Amino acid sequence: MRVGNRERGRVRGKTEPTSRQTARMLWAALAIVKRFPAALHSACVPAVGRARNRAGGPASPSADVGPQVFRKEGATMPIKSDRWIRRMAREQKMIDPFVEMQQRQGVISYGLSSYGYDMRVAEEYKIFTNVHTAIVDPKHFNPRSFVEYKGDVLVIPPNSFALARSVEYFRIPRNVLTICMGKSTYARCGIIVNVTPFEPEWEGYVTLEISNTSPLPARVYSNEGICQVVFLEADEICEVSYKDKKGKYQAQQGIVLPRV
Repeated sequence: MRVGNRERGRVRGKTEPTSRQTARMLWAALAIVKRFPAALHSACVPAVGRARNRAGGPASPSADVGPQVFRKEGATMPIKSDRWIRRMAREQKMIDPFVEMQQRQGVISYGLSSYGYDMRVAEEYKIFTNVHTAIVDPKHFNPRSFVEYKGDVLVIPPNSFALARSVEYFRIPRNVLTICMGKSTYARCGIIVNVTPFEPEWEGYVTLEISNTSPLPARVYSNEGICQVVFLEADEICEVSYKDKKGKYQAQQGIVLPRV
Protein backbone atom coordinates (compact mmCIF):
# COMPACT_ATOMS: atom_id res chain seq x y z
CA MET A 1 0.00 0.00 0.00
CA ARG A 2 1.31 3.45 -0.92
CA VAL A 3 1.99 5.66 2.06
CA GLY A 4 1.86 9.50 1.68
CA ASN A 5 4.22 11.96 3.29
CA ARG A 6 1.93 12.68 6.22
CA GLU A 7 1.27 8.95 6.85
CA ARG A 8 5.00 8.15 6.63
CA GLY A 9 5.63 10.74 9.36
CA ARG A 10 3.03 9.17 11.64
CA VAL A 11 4.53 5.70 11.12
CA ARG A 12 7.86 7.00 12.41
CA GLY A 13 6.17 8.52 15.46
CA LYS A 14 6.48 12.14 14.43
CA THR A 15 5.08 14.59 11.93
CA GLU A 16 7.57 15.70 9.26
CA PRO A 17 7.01 18.91 7.24
CA THR A 18 6.39 18.57 3.56
CA SER A 19 8.71 20.24 1.04
CA ARG A 20 6.18 23.06 0.60
CA GLN A 21 6.05 23.64 4.35
CA THR A 22 9.85 23.66 4.51
CA ALA A 23 10.01 26.28 1.80
CA ARG A 24 7.53 28.46 3.69
CA MET A 25 9.60 28.18 6.86
CA LEU A 26 12.77 29.24 5.00
CA TRP A 27 11.07 32.26 3.46
CA ALA A 28 9.75 33.29 6.86
CA ALA A 29 13.25 33.02 8.38
CA LEU A 30 14.74 35.16 5.60
CA ALA A 31 12.06 37.80 6.16
CA ILE A 32 12.97 37.96 9.85
CA VAL A 33 16.68 38.34 9.03
CA LYS A 34 15.95 41.22 6.65
CA ARG A 35 13.62 43.01 9.03
CA PHE A 36 15.55 42.52 12.26
CA PRO A 37 19.34 42.44 11.60
CA ALA A 38 20.09 44.02 14.98
CA ALA A 39 18.04 41.42 16.78
CA LEU A 40 19.85 38.68 14.88
CA HIS A 41 23.20 40.18 15.87
CA SER A 42 22.14 40.30 19.55
CA ALA A 43 21.05 36.70 19.38
CA CYS A 44 24.27 35.54 17.70
CA VAL A 45 26.71 37.38 19.97
CA PRO A 46 25.85 35.46 23.19
CA ALA A 47 25.87 32.24 21.21
CA VAL A 48 29.40 32.95 19.95
CA GLY A 49 30.56 33.72 23.48
CA ARG A 50 29.02 30.54 24.92
CA ALA A 51 30.51 28.44 22.15
CA ARG A 52 33.99 29.84 22.86
CA ASN A 53 33.67 29.23 26.57
CA ARG A 54 32.55 25.65 25.99
CA ALA A 55 35.52 25.15 23.69
CA GLY A 56 37.94 26.34 26.36
CA GLY A 57 38.20 29.89 25.02
CA PRO A 58 38.37 33.09 27.03
CA ALA A 59 36.03 33.26 29.98
CA SER A 60 35.10 36.86 29.23
CA PRO A 61 31.42 37.84 28.96
CA SER A 62 29.86 36.85 25.68
CA ALA A 63 28.88 40.45 24.95
CA ASP A 64 32.60 41.34 24.91
CA VAL A 65 33.60 38.47 22.64
CA GLY A 66 30.85 38.95 20.06
CA PRO A 67 31.48 42.54 18.92
CA GLN A 68 35.16 41.76 18.36
CA VAL A 69 34.19 38.97 15.99
CA PHE A 70 31.83 41.19 14.01
CA ARG A 71 34.24 44.15 13.90
CA LYS A 72 36.87 42.01 12.22
CA GLU A 73 34.54 41.59 9.26
CA GLY A 74 34.71 45.35 8.58
CA ALA A 75 38.32 46.31 9.29
CA THR A 76 39.20 49.98 9.70
CA MET A 77 39.97 51.72 6.41
CA PRO A 78 43.73 52.50 6.28
CA ILE A 79 43.31 55.85 4.43
CA LYS A 80 42.99 58.62 7.02
CA SER A 81 40.21 61.19 6.86
CA ASP A 82 40.16 64.97 7.10
CA ARG A 83 39.23 64.74 10.82
CA TRP A 84 42.37 62.72 11.59
CA ILE A 85 44.61 64.94 9.47
CA ARG A 86 43.26 68.08 11.16
CA ARG A 87 43.75 66.60 14.64
CA MET A 88 47.32 65.49 13.91
CA ALA A 89 48.18 68.86 12.39
CA ARG A 90 46.87 70.69 15.47
CA GLU A 91 48.20 68.38 18.17
CA GLN A 92 51.48 67.11 16.67
CA LYS A 93 52.23 69.69 13.94
CA MET A 94 52.22 66.93 11.34
CA ILE A 95 51.74 69.63 8.66
CA ASP A 96 53.10 73.13 9.27
CA PRO A 97 51.77 75.57 8.14
CA PHE A 98 48.38 73.89 7.90
CA VAL A 99 45.50 75.14 5.72
CA GLU A 100 42.32 73.79 7.31
CA MET A 101 39.90 74.64 4.49
CA GLN A 102 40.68 73.78 0.88
CA GLN A 103 41.35 76.93 -1.16
CA ARG A 104 40.08 76.77 -4.75
CA GLN A 105 38.90 80.22 -5.87
CA GLY A 106 41.19 81.47 -8.63
CA VAL A 107 44.08 79.18 -7.65
CA ILE A 108 45.21 75.62 -8.17
CA SER A 109 43.59 74.09 -5.11
CA TYR A 110 45.51 73.42 -1.91
CA GLY A 111 44.75 72.59 1.73
CA LEU A 112 42.77 69.90 3.52
CA SER A 113 40.59 67.58 1.43
CA SER A 114 38.32 64.65 2.32
CA TYR A 115 41.05 62.00 2.51
CA GLY A 116 44.27 63.87 1.97
CA TYR A 117 46.10 67.17 1.92
CA ASP A 118 47.03 69.22 -1.16
CA MET A 119 50.47 70.65 -0.51
CA ARG A 120 51.82 73.85 -2.09
CA VAL A 121 55.01 74.47 -4.02
CA ALA A 122 57.35 77.20 -2.73
CA GLU A 123 58.89 79.89 -4.93
CA GLU A 124 62.39 78.32 -5.01
CA TYR A 125 63.36 76.19 -8.02
CA LYS A 126 66.28 74.46 -9.67
CA ILE A 127 65.77 74.04 -13.43
CA PHE A 128 67.79 71.44 -15.29
CA THR A 129 69.68 72.68 -18.32
CA ASN A 130 72.05 71.23 -20.93
CA VAL A 131 73.96 74.47 -21.40
CA HIS A 132 77.06 72.98 -19.79
CA THR A 133 76.47 69.51 -21.30
CA ALA A 134 76.76 67.95 -17.86
CA ILE A 135 75.74 64.34 -17.25
CA VAL A 136 73.09 63.74 -14.59
CA ASP A 137 74.55 61.12 -12.27
CA PRO A 138 72.74 60.36 -8.97
CA LYS A 139 76.00 59.10 -7.43
CA HIS A 140 78.09 62.09 -8.53
CA PHE A 141 75.67 64.94 -9.01
CA ASN A 142 77.04 67.97 -10.81
CA PRO A 143 75.62 71.33 -9.60
CA ARG A 144 76.23 72.69 -13.12
CA SER A 145 73.25 70.55 -14.26
CA PHE A 146 70.75 73.23 -13.28
CA VAL A 147 70.12 76.94 -12.85
CA GLU A 148 68.43 78.44 -9.80
CA TYR A 149 65.28 80.54 -9.99
CA LYS A 150 62.99 82.27 -7.52
CA GLY A 151 59.64 83.83 -8.37
CA ASP A 152 55.85 83.65 -8.41
CA VAL A 153 55.69 81.75 -11.72
CA LEU A 154 58.15 79.17 -13.05
CA VAL A 155 58.36 78.43 -16.78
CA ILE A 156 59.74 74.96 -17.46
CA PRO A 157 61.17 74.51 -20.98
CA PRO A 158 59.69 71.78 -23.24
CA ASN A 159 60.64 68.23 -22.24
CA SER A 160 62.58 69.57 -19.28
CA PHE A 161 62.58 69.12 -15.54
CA ALA A 162 62.80 71.15 -12.34
CA LEU A 163 63.27 70.56 -8.63
CA ALA A 164 61.28 72.48 -6.04
CA ARG A 165 60.22 72.22 -2.41
CA SER A 166 56.98 72.28 -0.49
CA VAL A 167 55.70 75.25 1.49
CA GLU A 168 54.69 72.84 4.29
CA TYR A 169 56.99 71.05 6.73
CA PHE A 170 55.85 67.46 7.45
CA ARG A 171 56.31 65.27 10.53
CA ILE A 172 55.11 61.73 9.83
CA PRO A 173 53.97 59.48 12.74
CA ARG A 174 55.70 56.16 13.31
CA ASN A 175 52.72 54.07 12.15
CA VAL A 176 51.97 56.09 9.01
CA LEU A 177 53.20 56.02 5.40
CA THR A 178 52.17 58.54 2.76
CA ILE A 179 51.86 58.45 -1.01
CA CYS A 180 51.70 61.54 -3.23
CA MET A 181 49.90 62.10 -6.52
CA GLY A 182 50.08 65.06 -8.88
CA LYS A 183 47.24 67.52 -9.37
CA SER A 184 44.82 66.77 -12.18
CA THR A 185 45.03 70.37 -13.43
CA TYR A 186 48.76 70.07 -14.06
CA ALA A 187 48.55 66.52 -15.40
CA ARG A 188 46.15 67.70 -18.13
CA CYS A 189 48.87 70.13 -19.26
CA GLY A 190 51.55 67.44 -19.45
CA ILE A 191 53.15 68.50 -16.15
CA ILE A 192 53.96 65.44 -14.04
CA VAL A 193 54.88 65.67 -10.34
CA ASN A 194 56.81 62.85 -8.72
CA VAL A 195 57.25 62.54 -4.96
CA THR A 196 58.45 59.40 -3.22
CA PRO A 197 56.57 58.14 -0.12
CA PHE A 198 57.08 59.85 3.25
CA GLU A 199 58.36 57.06 5.48
CA PRO A 200 57.44 56.55 9.15
CA GLU A 201 58.97 59.26 11.37
CA TRP A 202 60.42 61.16 8.43
CA GLU A 203 60.25 64.92 8.73
CA GLY A 204 61.25 67.90 6.62
CA TYR A 205 60.31 70.00 3.62
CA VAL A 206 59.42 67.88 0.60
CA THR A 207 61.69 67.99 -2.44
CA LEU A 208 59.43 67.95 -5.50
CA GLU A 209 60.32 66.65 -8.95
CA ILE A 210 58.34 68.44 -11.69
CA SER A 211 58.54 67.29 -15.32
CA ASN A 212 57.20 69.11 -18.37
CA THR A 213 56.46 66.28 -20.80
CA SER A 214 54.79 68.57 -23.36
CA PRO A 215 56.53 70.03 -26.44
CA LEU A 216 55.70 73.55 -25.18
CA PRO A 217 56.92 75.70 -22.28
CA ALA A 218 54.79 75.18 -19.17
CA ARG A 219 54.00 77.38 -16.19
CA VAL A 220 54.01 76.34 -12.52
CA TYR A 221 52.47 78.71 -9.96
CA SER A 222 54.27 79.23 -6.64
CA ASN A 223 52.37 79.04 -3.34
CA GLU A 224 49.55 77.08 -4.99
CA GLY A 225 48.67 73.38 -5.03
CA ILE A 226 51.13 70.97 -6.65
CA CYS A 227 50.18 67.46 -5.44
CA GLN A 228 48.00 65.55 -2.97
CA VAL A 229 49.33 63.62 0.03
CA VAL A 230 47.37 60.56 1.19
CA PHE A 231 48.04 59.16 4.68
CA LEU A 232 47.99 55.38 5.24
CA GLU A 233 47.95 53.96 8.77
CA ALA A 234 49.56 50.55 9.36
CA ASP A 235 47.94 47.82 11.45
CA GLU A 236 51.07 47.61 13.64
CA ILE A 237 54.14 49.70 14.48
CA CYS A 238 57.22 49.14 12.31
CA GLU A 239 60.41 47.78 13.87
CA VAL A 240 62.69 50.38 12.26
CA SER A 241 61.53 53.84 11.21
CA TYR A 242 63.21 56.33 8.90
CA LYS A 243 64.38 58.24 11.95
CA ASP A 244 65.81 55.08 13.56
CA LYS A 245 67.98 54.32 10.53
CA LYS A 246 69.10 57.96 10.30
CA GLY A 247 67.84 58.43 6.76
CA LYS A 248 69.93 60.73 4.56
CA TYR A 249 66.99 63.05 3.84
CA GLN A 250 65.83 63.39 7.44
CA ALA A 251 64.89 66.94 8.52
CA GLN A 252 65.84 68.31 5.11
CA GLN A 253 65.61 72.05 4.53
CA GLY A 254 65.12 73.66 1.13
CA ILE A 255 65.72 71.75 -2.11
CA VAL A 256 67.98 68.78 -1.39
CA LEU A 257 69.98 67.21 -4.24
CA PRO A 258 70.64 63.45 -4.57
CA ARG A 259 72.74 61.87 -1.83
CA VAL A 260 74.42 58.48 -1.67
